[in-house]
Parts: sequence; structure tokens; C-alpha cells
Amino acid sequence: MELRHLRYFVAVADTCHFGRAAQRLHVAQPALSQAIRQLEDELGVTLFSRTTRSVTLTPAGEFFRAEAQRMIGGLERGVEGVRRIADGRTGLVRIGFTGTAAFDQLPAIARAAGTRLPTLSLEIHGDLLTPAQVEALRSGDLDVAVLRPPVAGDDIETRILKTESLVLALPADHRLAGEPALSVADLAHDDFVLYSDAHSAVNDAVVRSCRAAGFAPRRAHEAPGTAVLLALVAAGLGVAIVPESVRRLTLDGVVLRDLDGAETIDLAVAWSRDRRSAQVESLLAVLRDAGIVPVSPSDPSPADLPDEWIVGSADTLEDIR
Repeated sequence: MELRHLRYFVAVADTCHFGRAAQRLHVAQPALSQAIRQLEDELGVTLFSRTTRSVTLTPAGEFFRAEAQRMIGGLERGVEGVRRIADGRTGLVRIGFTGTAAFDQLPAIARAAGTRLPTLSLEIHGDLLTPAQVEALRSGDLDVAVLRPPVAGDDIETRILKTESLVLALPADHRLAGEPALSVADLAHDDFVLYSDAHSAVNDAVVRSCRAAGFAPRRAHEAPGTAVLLALVAAGLGVAIVPESVRRLTLDGVVLRDLDGAETIDLAVAWSRDRRSAQVESLLAVLRDAGIVPVSPSDPSPADLPDEWIVGSADTLEDIR
């Protein structure tokens, strides 16, 4: 049984007229009649009752019309699905976030993707330090990462999303919690809680800030991520210098203060040059169009996105900028 047999049968079943069906299919009527006879012979049933004046479906034909429509519809959906995967409009993108970047960037990214690419699923991995994200990009365990540069190697491409100040996280009962103004130099005799990864970009910025103030931070405790780091601060086990996006979190026992003399730190989106898929290209194009990811001269134009990717009104896109 060939697909054309099913299409021919459905056309005749819909019109109950071989001539009109042949016109709709752009085939000769004798060829259409022969195809229907071949289909009936293969099935071993009569699908149409034919007279010189009319063509009607038999009970078997009525049943087979519903089945043929279902099979043709399933095939068409399969073809469209394959094409959507190939051009990046559907599928899965695994995206990682470092520290509190999920609170700062995830809502805008997810909203933009959900609005413009509703059949593209995002698999979120949160509170990952930059070195772990870079390794996951290279291994293929992540497709996109929101991390803290710099990133070593030409195989990882990055775009800076924002530059953040570093702020001080203090235990609520710390001696400096009530001071009107604080500088890095005020922390020379404090214990520090730092990230456990030796290649943490935040750690590097903290160490440079402390050395510029004339001391090396005394590493008392280490944390695998921001949530644990702040919990250790709340427990009174040390102070921490963290990106300002941590302000989006609230934790009893922790006071956040501005800090003079601390460096700034960048937040960037990154992906592997060697593992760019249609899904990653689609997501990045949408994020550029929404103003979340800055545009580079080497990037494809947002105008290249097919019109059918846009879901909802034009006002919706403005809402996510």
C-alpha cells in the first residue's frame, strides 16, 4: 500500500466523485480509478458503491476513511516535527546557571523562549560554578551556560550579559552589620567563606580585591554553591563577598551591604562552538531579538527567523524586552 493510495482514497471519499477528486489531486481520472481499484484489491474489500449516477462509501469505506485520515495526519505531523527539529523550532536545550544568575536571568530567558519557541523545552541546571559549566559544555552535557568569565579556550564562545558589583554578606550579628559604610579593608581580620572550586571566577575577584586592600583573605570554609555559602554565613562561620544578584535571595541571619574597593564581575552566556545545534541557534536568536543577549556582527540577523516562530501579538515581544 502506497501513501498515494491513501491520499487518493480520502479525496474520493470526501467528494464522492471521481472527476472532482481527480481535479483536486491534479491527476487523470483513469489513473485515480485504477489506484482505487488497486487499493480495494489489496484490502480485499469494496470501499465504494458505484453506479452510473453516484459514488458512495460502503461501511468498510466509512471505517477506512477515518483510519486513512488518521494515518495521513500522523505522517504529516511526523514530517513537520522532523522539520521543526532540523530548523531548531522544537527539541530540548539544556541550560546551566551559575550561583544566583538563575534568579536574575532565568525568568527573562524562559519567558522569551516560551513566547517565541513554545515547542522548545528548556532543561534547567542551577547553582553550577563556572568551571563545571565549561566542562559540561565541552562534554555535551549542557548546551548553553550562564556563567562568570573568563573562560579559557577558543572552543567556548561567550557574550557578556551584564557587569555586577560585588557585595558583602555578613552574619546578622557581625560587628560590622550596623556600620554606615564598609570597605574591603575592614575585613582584614575576618574569616571568609569562599567557593570550593579552585577556578571560581568569584573567588579570583575576591582575592584580587582583598590583596588590593593589603591582605589575603583567610579561607575558613568552602561551599559548593551560593545557597550553601550563604547558609554558612548565616551560621556565623565567616563573611563572604558575592555578586550583587544575591540580593534577589532572602535568608534569615544574613545581612547584605555595599562594599567599597571591591571589584566588579561579569555575567555571560556561553556555548560550545563545536556543538552548536539548530535548537541552540534558535534560542540565541530569540534572546538577541529580546535584548537579553547582545548582538555581535557575526550573529545571524533576528529578521532571519521564520515568521511562524512568533507566537502571540507584537506586544508580547515588547513585554519580554
